[in-house]
Amino acid sequence: MPKILTKAAIAQYERDGFYHPVCALDADEVANCRRDVEKVERESLDDIGGAFRHKPHLLLKSLDAAVRNEKILDAVEDLIGPDIFVWASLFFTKDIGDTRYVGWHQDSTYWGLSGPEVITVWLAISPATVQSGAMRILPGTHLGGQIAHRETYNKQNILTRGQEIETNIDEDKAVDIELAPGEFSLHHVRAIHGSGANHADDRRMGFAIRYIPTHLHQIHGRDSALLVRGKDEFGNFDHETSPDGDLSEQAIANYIAANESHNSILYSGAAEKRT
Repeated sequence: MPKILTKAAIAQYERDGFYHPVCALDADEVANCRRDVEKVERESLDDIGGAFRHKPHLLLKSLDAAVRNEKILDAVEDLIGPDIFVWASLFFTKDIGDTRYVGWHQDSTYWGLSGPEVITVWLAISPATVQSGAMRILPGTHLGGQIAHRETYNKQNILTRGQEIETNIDEDKAVDIELAPGEFSLHHVRAIHGSGANHADDRRMGFAIRYIPTHLHQIHGRDSALLVRGKDEFGNFDHETSPDGDLSEQAIANYIAANESHNSILYSGAAEKRT
């Protein structure tokens, strides 16, 4: 029996490639995450190499608690089973008046993972609305396999290579994934999605968490991940460590080491490297 998702919700995810909303964090937990992240942005970027992008859950205890949230893990387990890694996380933040966008893409394009049993949990830290540039997803596109992407390196496109799918799409069929703070959506690694600019009066802060079953492996070299539920009987990933304190020496060292290997995979063959 499913732990948190209904059979109808699971059927929708399998049919459309996404499901939302599910509530996970309460108001205090959301506020703690936002406070901690914005404190790092103001005060500590130099301490962590100047980039607060990939795997910030290795730096802050509030984000570690978020990726380990029981409601989130129950939903993920309902879809990929009980043995779960957090392979990656990152913030998609658009400030007030930010004209940048996320191009139409599939998450799976440059990740190098051995299978498509990969789920992105998109956790809202501030309101995700149409006005603020909420994520949009094209239903059913996860069923069509991997699609070729072009690398634009457009600075307005938040993605690592400014990548966009080469296939023409009908944007009128897209679904807006609106979320209140503390709610999350789930989407499949091959679902085509993107988002627009922020025209709201608050930052749009979304925390994307990438969950994988432990049986997957990395095809582009040795990789690492954080075991958050169940067991790892395969040994395909080096095990990461949760922060023993916010921005502790150990946490910063682990964060930098994990990002070195992670970025070597994400930027393999790229003409440019963004931080």
